[in-house]
Amino acid sequence: MSERNTLVRSAHDLGLGAWFGGSLMGAVGLNGATAQAQSSQEALRLSSLGWARWAPVSAGAIALHALGGLGLIAGNKKRVEQQEEAQQNTAVKTALTVVGVGLTVYSGMLGKKVYDLQDNPTQGVTEPAAGSDSELTSAQQQLKYCQWALPAVTGVLVVLGAQQGEQQRPAEQARGRLSGVLQRS
Repeated sequence: MSERNTLVRSAHDLGLGAWFGGSLMGAVGLNGATAQAQSSQEALRLSSLGWARWAPVSAGAIALHALGGLGLIAGNKKRVEQQEEAQQNTAVKTALTVVGVGLTVYSGMLGKKVYDLQDNPTQGVTEPAAGSDSELTSAQQQLKYCQWALPAVTGVLVVLGAQQGEQQRPAEQARGRLSGVLQRS
């Protein structure tokens, strides 16, 4: 039986790469480029349309990442059980994935609210103007935070994935198994 997890590792990494890259490009590229729009209403409309087109791809990327992650956990069950550092890493990655999904969903809800209120004056996609509706101002302020929190969270997930790869070195596995045995004694 093969010890390789190429398919699930690829799903995990490609899904995470698309999720991270899409969120960062949206914040920098899409939202940044809409500052060149002819009006603030056009900026909000174009940004909302762009994010709406990205949403199904993002959902697919998240699903691919999650399925790959579950496959990696199953394929490395013994190592995760015996290597304390792998347990900790897996727990943190799982929690951050849940946070990332929550940020993604919440950002979508905020984006819809901003789109629905696009007739209000605004300086940009995430910058309210004097006289903006308080509901729009609140949504934009929260969206500004979320648009940077999401690439930060998914970026940390990339780093933790690299750490897991390092944990699979033979010396690290032996150290983890020895630590697990000593703790049970």
